[in-house]
Amino acid sequence: APKYDLMNDLMSGGLHRAWKAYAVLVADLQAGQRVLDIASGTGDLARAFARKVGPTGQVVHSDINLSMLGEGRDRLLDQGVILPSVACDAEKLPFASDSFDLVSVAFGLRNMTHKDRALQEMCRVLKPGGKLLVLEFSRVAAPLQKAYDWYSFRILPKLGQWVAGDADSYRYLAESIRMHPDQETLRGMMRDAGFGHVDYHNLTAGVVALHVGIKC
Repeated sequence: APKYDLMNDLMSGGLHRAWKAYAVLVADLQAGQRVLDIASGTGDLARAFARKVGPTGQVVHSDINLSMLGEGRDRLLDQGVILPSVACDAEKLPFASDSFDLVSVAFGLRNMTHKDRALQEMCRVLKPGGKLLVLEFSRVAAPLQKAYDWYSFRILPKLGQWVAGDADSYRYLAESIRMHPDQETLRGMMRDAGFGHVDYHNLTAGVVALHVGIKC
């Protein structure tokens, strides 16, 4: 957990910050709105959302991983941002239906065992007209596939070992990306979960995609 943000910077060349900034732009939050950030980890998205909703709004910082949740809570407090931090499973969210204007999950859906169940829960806790943002690794454009595979399976585990002392987690990262639904499949899953309108934006040639679902 303490090396998570550093590894993200190294792995993506800092691009993860631009991807998240784009998600904040698409969120289009207004003062006073309520946000649930799932798999919030070190809290960078939660912090950005909190600035948008202001003191009259609320952002819930949540994660199933207690180490990541604690790291994020401490960083938020160090920056003067006080948010509720909740340890919870996205497949069984402990929130009332129709509670949030926005639900977000960045680089977390890929790790959920029952993605369909998690998406249904996200839809349930959203208010009618509310928005779900799913920022996740996806299918890269075909001309880049070979280079991307070489980087993912040869370089990422070595980076993980050198920086975080953990090659296996970053080997899993590369494998989990290949197992994750592609852009169109995830779009269909979101529709099946109850979202009336779903679109996606490919970022960096499809290395990452931002899916946007509206609860109708």
